[in-house]
Amino acid sequence: MISVSNIRKSYKDTEVLKGISFQVNDGEVVAIIGPSGSGKSTLLRCLNFLEQPDSGYIKIGEAAVHAKQSNRTTVNQLRLQTSMVFQHYNLFKNKTVLENVTHGLIVSKKIKKEAAEKKGRELLKQVGVLEKENQYPIALSGGQQQRVGIARALAVNPYAILFDEPTSSLDPEWVGEVLRVITKIANNNKTMLIVTHEMNFAREIADQVIFMADGVIVEKGTPEEIFDFPKQERTKQFLREFHRNTSERMDAVYPMDYIKELVQ
Repeated sequence: MISVSNIRKSYKDTEVLKGISFQVNDGEVVAIIGPSGSGKSTLLRCLNFLEQPDSGYIKIGEAAVHAKQSNRTTVNQLRLQTSMVFQHYNLFKNKTVLENVTHGLIVSKKIKKEAAEKKGRELLKQVGVLEKENQYPIALSGGQQQRVGIARALAVNPYAILFDEPTSSLDPEWVGEVLRVITKIANNNKTMLIVTHEMNFAREIADQVIFMADGVIVEKGTPEEIFDFPKQERTKQFLREFHRNTSERMDAVYPMDYIKELVQ
């Protein structure tokens, strides 16, 4: 289980997270949606202490940390429970595809190179880029780089995978292949938190949706509750504006029938 209680984070005089609390059950997929600047990505980065929360409590799997009482040992234990898939891929440019995937296994897990490479190739095959194992990230498309990032996240077998807007840097033609890989992982009952602007995808893949705005959780519930029967006016406003601004693009590139195909 993931348990988050009263997480707060400020940058100088700007309070970005204003007391965030929620729970995620084993194997659940949680989509975090909301306008830009609402604190979604900061929240995700606080969960594994890429950003240091000012206060609050985080428990992920077997590790727990009180922000004001954290130390290197407790933070490292928490980080071992998660892997992050970044918006801009964050691959090592000087390492091959296979080396990117095996780096965590060899350095953090202390697995021998031969065993790590075997595991790495299995994962690259799973995400559909095994033929690229000896290439460097610069030679890959955005969709291929992101699939390598997903393989890297899977390699260390974390309790949960954190996806920070995994399709927002991709050209439309590559979005579908990345969504398909994420869906396969979700179908294997992997605990996942996904910050996303892909509303149709969130509706179809998530067990729970969290809507954030202005550093707080405005509303949370099932996809049906949030997308079809939102209770809060701020949620209704966001969904109205989102569909007004993006319905043409979504209908053209990510029609609902296509998204449903992905998650079946």
